[in-house]
Amino acid sequence: MALTTRRQFVQQTAFAAAALYGHPIKAVAGASRVFEVHEQAAAPLDAAAIKKLASQITGHVITPEGPDYESSRLIFNGAFDRRPALILRCAGAPDVARALDFAQSQNLALAVRGGGHSRVGYGMCDRGAVIDLSGMNRVEVDAGKRVTRAEAGALVRDLDRATQQFGLATTSGGCPTVGIAGLTLGGGEGQLMCKFGAACDNLLSEQFVTVDGRQVEASQNSNLDLFWAIRGGGGNFGVVTALEYQLHPVTDVLAGTLLYPPGRIPELLQAFAKFVAAAPDEVSVVGQVLPSEQGTRFRILFLHCGDPRQGNDVLRPLRALKPQEDSVRVMSYLEAQGAAFLPAPVAHFQTDLFLPELTAGAIAAITTATNDAPPNNR
Repeated sequence: MALTTRRQFVQQTAFAAAALYGHPIKAVAGASRVFEVHEQAAAPLDAAAIKKLASQITGHVITPEGPDYESSRLIFNGAFDRRPALILRCAGAPDVARALDFAQSQNLALAVRGGGHSRVGYGMCDRGAVIDLSGMNRVEVDAGKRVTRAEAGALVRDLDRATQQFGLATTSGGCPTVGIAGLTLGGGEGQLMCKFGAACDNLLSEQFVTVDGRQVEASQNSNLDLFWAIRGGGGNFGVVTALEYQLHPVTDVLAGTLLYPPGRIPELLQAFAKFVAAAPDEVSVVGQVLPSEQGTRFRILFLHCGDPRQGNDVLRPLRALKPQEDSVRVMSYLEAQGAAFLPAPVAHFQTDLFLPELTAGAIAAITTATNDAPPNNR
């Protein structure tokens, strides 16, 4: 079987983004229950057992009767309205171990919440226990070694803010509120991926709590099989409590968006595919096909992490296509990260498809599908 190079993978990812940009579900009555309806309240647990657990952890236990329960159970995708029996907001790895033991002893379904951005709502569960890592968000930077250590509840913005103080960065998600742990466990696409690899490529080690409560490290020097598995293999091997990443010098970048007028989707997709095939590793580019009341538009999110003069040279073919709006300029990497993707405040559906080539047939299918889609004026 032929191996896919990183360049080919990135190109295919760009095609997928152009083809299947997630369309928000309309915020109408009941939209928060699009995928599931759960009217039954969480089953009550033994009060003495909960009190004992609360006395054993440094963090705190949130129950359905607590004043912060409703806000604590919310996750990014409003399509999922789940009500756990309790939420354990952990303060460290020992809390995670005790939470795992409690869930098993009580025979509870278990979810782990980092940033809460799971597309299918895995960060929350019904009538079970949620290990909430949001209180574990400290980030430490060793600028001399170009290494950062972040707790598993840290968000992309926490990681970026800490590392950018030293003019350093590592590949992380484009949305500031994405949790770094779930991102990395799934591989970790980001705006620096073409140049420095995915988030999992920059992972040096992870601190891990196994299902039997043991605290272990996974790295090239210890638990190598586990280290191999968690770099893109998902989150079903235990609970990650801290991650260590390699950093790279990144300061100012050339970044922004190009928005093109309606009615040109086939032409623009063909030009986009040609551009991606020739783009240097310093470029990150995403194409979005956006239905609107004025007609289907094409938007490009662009970032160049090298010399801005070279970036402007690279950008010429896209500007020659006469965008209606052009916000690309030199800015800090931190600003570019904050502006790349804005949160979707409504229930939404996302999916992925990898296309080895953006063929004429694929372009025709995308054009037809988006022309028939309801307008998105967000």
